Order: sequence, then C-alpha cells, then structure tokens
Amino acid sequence: MNKKQDSILREILTISPEDTFLIFDRIKKTFDFPIHHHPEIEINFIYKGKGNRRIVGDHVGEIGETEIVMVGPHLPHCWTNYRCKYKRIHEITVQFNKDFFDEPLMKRHIMKPIDNLIKNSIRGILFSQETSTKLKEHFMNLSQLKGFDAFLEMMYILNELAQDKDYTLLSSYSIELETFSDDDSMKTIHDYVHKNYDKKITLEDVSELVNMSPVTFNRFIKKRSGKTFINYLNEIRIGYAARWLIEKDLTVSEIAFECGFNNIANFNKIFKSIRNCTPTEFKSKFTGTKKIQ
Repeated sequence: MNKKQDSILREILTISPEDTFLIFDRIKKTFDFPIHHHPEIEINFIYKGKGNRRIVGDHVGEIGETEIVMVGPHLPHCWTNYRCKYKRIHEITVQFNKDFFDEPLMKRHIMKPIDNLIKNSIRGILFSQETSTKLKEHFMNLSQLKGFDAFLEMMYILNELAQDKDYTLLSSYSIELETFSDDDSMKTIHDYVHKNYDKKITLEDVSELVNMSPVTFNRFIKKRSGKTFINYLNEIRIGYAARWLIEKDLTVSEIAFECGFNNIANFNKIFKSIRNCTPTEFKSKFTGTKKIQ
C-alpha cells in the first residue's frame, strides 16, 4: 500500500472466500465514520441524507435526497455531517470482493456492462437521481432477502446500475492504476507522468518517450484522453494536490511545489479551474473530518 495513504483508516471486513457479499442496513442520526478504505468494492444507498457530504478520493460533494455511490478497491471515502435536517438517515451498504464474478464469466458479452461498471468504480461513481429513485425499493428489499433470492436481487441492481448513462465519475485519481495493454503508448505516458508529476515534464520529453513528433503526440493524446497534454498533466497534478490537501499536514504552497508547480499563483488558478474552488477552500471542507493517524 502507498505510504501516502497510511493516515487513512484501513477498514477490516469479514467477507470470507465462501461469502458472496455483505449487506449493512442502518438507520442513523449522523455520519461519524472516519475516512477509510478497503480492498472490497462497496455500493452505498443513502435515503434522507440530503445536506450531508460525501468524500470519495479527492471529491467532495453534497448528498442528495436519494443517492447511490459505488466505491472501488482502496479508494478513500466517507460520508460526513454537514447541514442535513433529517434525524433518521437510511443507509444500506453492500460490500463484495473483486472476484465476485470470475474472469471467464466477465468475458461474456452479456457481462460487458457490469465489467465496465466495476472497472470505473476505481474512481467512485455517483449514479443519476433517476436510477437512485428507481432502485430505492430494490435496495430496501435486498436487506430483507436471503440466499439465492438476495443474489438475484443483487444481480438486478448491478445490471440497472450498469445501464445508467448519466452517472458521474467522482475522483480525479484512483488508487488502482488504469489498465492498458503492455504495448500501449498511453500506458507509457500514464506511468511516466504518475512517476514524475512532481518534476518538470515537457511535451518534447514525452513525445520522444513514445517515439512521436510533438504534433503527432498532441493528436494522439487528444484522441485517447480528450485533453491536450498540458491539461492531462495538470489534472493529474491537481488530483495529487487535492489528495495531499486531505491527507497531509502541509501548507498550500508546500503542496503546490510537491506536485510540480513552481508558481503558487498559477497553481491556485489551475486548481480553481479544475476543482471550482481554491486550494484553501478545498482544504477547509475537511475541517472536522475524523482521520486516523
């Protein structure tokens, strides 16, 4: 595990190799669990939690009336008190291992949407209000079922989540690396940038790394990522910066330089353009969030 993650609580679960999934159905007045992570995939259904906050990776957002969030392996997350007026928040959490489906099954065409869903969970997924409302009774039902009936209900839920076209990826970084083929130039770029984001990286250096001219490289990365190389690099750096603002006891200036920015004004400007708030405002959102050192 990355040492930079050590300040976040590692939750110990009790899913044995013979289990399929765990279900927790709770009515609570407040959210008070610390930021944590675990190797299991987690789906959180929250009803009447509007006004509280969700934290997933470097994402901070406000919970809606009814919402479903899926969190991938080792992605730090928690839900915190903010300005919710409800006194009976209904939370249903489902946790399952990555090998819930074996590899040969996931290669079947019919499983492609669910396979993509699980892969996308490494950044955290917020599902649409329409899907959350539609699945409300199914989550309520899931916690009442046992055995194969529960498994069938779970499969229905996963399939419906996989069909949602209006979901939102939450965190700008993931703990588990994206997957590329070994000969993929994008993998070379991805690995190089994540290894050297705190250093000076030029377009010429990266172009040479993948044996392309700067012009050809710019077309390549725009096609693969939808961004220019500078925007791609800045998003990765700001992702790390947001993470360190949550996890590290450093000043904004120190974090800016640690993430490859040599100009604090430029760092503030780029951070705000990507995160819609200043680094100081972002850091203040975590004031009072319980963390385990």
